[in-house]
Amino acid sequence: MTAISAGAATITIRVGYPQLNGGQAPLWVIPEAKIDRQYGIDLKPVYIPGGVRLTQAVVSGYVDVALTGGAAVNAMLSGADLIYVGMPVPTFAFSLYVRPEIKAVPDLRGKVLAVITKGASSDHASIALLRRYNMTQQDLKVLYFSRQEDALAALNQGIASAAVHSAPTTLMARRLGFRELVNIGSLQIPYPFMGMAIRRSLIQQNPELVKSFLKAYVAGLKVAIEQPETSKRALATYFTTKDREIVEEAYRSFAPLFPKVPYVTEEAIRSVLSVTDHPKAAAADPKDFFDNRFLRELEQTGFVKELYSQK
Repeated sequence: MTAISAGAATITIRVGYPQLNGGQAPLWVIPEAKIDRQYGIDLKPVYIPGGVRLTQAVVSGYVDVALTGGAAVNAMLSGADLIYVGMPVPTFAFSLYVRPEIKAVPDLRGKVLAVITKGASSDHASIALLRRYNMTQQDLKVLYFSRQEDALAALNQGIASAAVHSAPTTLMARRLGFRELVNIGSLQIPYPFMGMAIRRSLIQQNPELVKSFLKAYVAGLKVAIEQPETSKRALATYFTTKDREIVEEAYRSFAPLFPKVPYVTEEAIRSVLSVTDHPKAAAADPKDFFDNRFLRELEQTGFVKELYSQK
């Protein structure tokens, strides 16, 4: 759904994101700091709750790029015309928050766990975590929600005994008296918590569009890494909050995870394939799910070096 803006040489790119968390900082600073205009694009962030719905939106062409997690891999396994061209958050940026009666992960047997969207990142994070304790989702009951806030409400109302959260919902959980039992991100399991999924047909039709988007996004990553206050302003704008603690929690949790160049790794795709229940996953080749050539070109042509030499 790309369109030439009337009276301007910019191209509008709609970029979907599934959750309100600190991982969106590089995306949100792009329009806030007008980075996109430097690369001839007009970037429009579009909030579409839930990784599965967002993946459907990019498949249909409603958005041009989906900043989504493992849900895109499931779609590709089912024949969707998608591929990852980048991975800005390369591990599970989640924590497990629990009610007071849960002292250890095995205490969840027979209890209710709240996650966000079946087949998406938080679902996969719960599967990976349970495996470390020789457990599966069959050992408990899993409830699925489209938004972090809804999962937190289930935890608060006693509907769930535990919930998988990312920042800043983590702070909201602590304010309600719940505690972090496991920081899943600290386990450093490779995973495309946020991958850049694009239709293969769009890459073929307009590779320059993909390059322009990636230039703007890598520039957004630089701001997110090097300019905390600019990033926090963007987070506050999109969170629609003046609560500094919320913004700090979101930024502090994600900033250390951002890479300068967001390459996709085989290990991250293999991690998705290992937790999905898709029947084609076992025989799939991780290399078929991503294309790093555009990012390599940005490095080889000196774009990244020049970008980081600027003050």
